[in-house]
Amino acid sequence: MPKRKQPKVRREDLKPGENLCDHCTAKCCRYFALPIETPTDWADFDHIRWYMIHGNVSIFVEGDTWYLMVLADCKHLLDDNRCGIYHDRPQICRNYTTENCEYDDDSCYDKLFEAPEQIWEYAHAVLPPKKPAKSDRLSLPIVS
Repeated sequence: MPKRKQPKVRREDLKPGENLCDHCTAKCCRYFALPIETPTDWADFDHIRWYMIHGNVSIFVEGDTWYLMVLADCKHLLDDNRCGIYHDRPQICRNYTTENCEYDDDSCYDKLFEAPEQIWEYAHAVLPPKKPAKSDRLSLPIVS
């Protein structure tokens, strides 16, 4: 008989002293995100498109802040989703709490771009038409 999947433990059902991380898939250890400047022109969006063609990179927007998200597991993440260097982990990990973590799967971004084509399509929707670069123009014959 197949093993029945246990229901996901709800945050509010944790017993005193129980750690939410004991029930998590270590979402916080599978990516990092850094704020980036808000794109305002074609060059900015082209740079973002360049970031995104380098693999597991997404862009999300929360409020007025744009973020570069790199999807990459921490190299110290163990098979049981625990930290292999817990007692010597970086300060950023020490400061992180489960108070507002993504355990509940309720994170929702104002905007999320998961492919370079999406960010380029968005640029086309919000920016004025792109002027062709000099190198893109056809050379015209000189008429005398």
